[in-house]
Amino acid sequence: MVLSPTVDPVMAAERAASFARRSIKGDAKRAGLLLALSMLDLTTLEGKDSLEKARGLCFKALRPWEKDEAVLGERLPSVAAVCVYPSLVGECRRVLGEASRVKIASVATGFPSGQYPLEVRLDDTRRAVADGADEIDMVINRGAFLAGRYDEVAHEIREIKRACRRSDGTLAHLKVILETGELETLDNVRRASDLAILAMHEVDEELGLAAGEQDLAGGGDFIKTSTGKVVPAATMPVTLVMLEAIRDWYLKTGRVVGMKPAGGIRSAKQSLHYLVMVRETLGGLSVPGCVGCPWLSPQWFRFGASTLCNDIVRQLAWLKTGRYQAGYDFAEA
Repeated sequence: MVLSPTVDPVMAAERAASFARRSIKGDAKRAGLLLALSMLDLTTLEGKDSLEKARGLCFKALRPWEKDEAVLGERLPSVAAVCVYPSLVGECRRVLGEASRVKIASVATGFPSGQYPLEVRLDDTRRAVADGADEIDMVINRGAFLAGRYDEVAHEIREIKRACRRSDGTLAHLKVILETGELETLDNVRRASDLAILAMHEVDEELGLAAGEQDLAGGGDFIKTSTGKVVPAATMPVTLVMLEAIRDWYLKTGRVVGMKPAGGIRSAKQSLHYLVMVRETLGGLSVPGCVGCPWLSPQWFRFGASTLCNDIVRQLAWLKTGRYQAGYDFAEA
């Protein structure tokens, strides 16, 4: 049984709203936008996805804007990852190569419902990992969670994390999607966050991965807000509650867990608000072996987005030139 603190929804909403009132200008704004760009999981999760679209997504992930050097005078950073269905993982690996700085994430495990039989979800995961996925984005069974079957949900998370093991014994990183838009209350969001973090940690202990220091530069497991298929998806109060769960876990155990808000974050301005929230919620923690806040890096914080990329690049172009680029100046993945 996971014992989680209760959440005051009024105070959570007020605290979350305060992050959007910070003024970020000049060099700080540019640095924030570049950081947000490097944290993107460039995503396509549509029924019409194809090998051609996967290839286009990979090319855009490597170089978000082909006019960057001509307009900005510099090469923009690649994004953190592409996020695709399991059937497209192999093609992404072929395009990106084995040593790509862009990770491949796959929404295995019966996405987006999480209602498939467990063996089907496990097979989905194993196939995606075997095809070259660096990360698995799994979604919990919300029906089981809301019915109070917490042990069942935790068991499934542990089983899927075990299925992330590669033939060489290493693990693909796991992101547990809570689908917070269906969890009904912030108390449930906090309980689901704590449950997911603990379940992933139990497998680390089982495999002997929780004894030594973490590879902070290599990243690790995450909790994630949403599939992007349910409204509301990511919101600032929900993300704040999840960040506080991550903070409390770190203070208790010294272990870092990543965070991924996904769905509904479409503007560069919004992305900066989220980075402010990370900085003010987790930035004061002292993490051995890390200069600064590890969560302010692509290894431990991601944006799940399909439209955010072009708006960030558009804002960077405006900061450089004082003019907004036309929509057709930016390729769609």
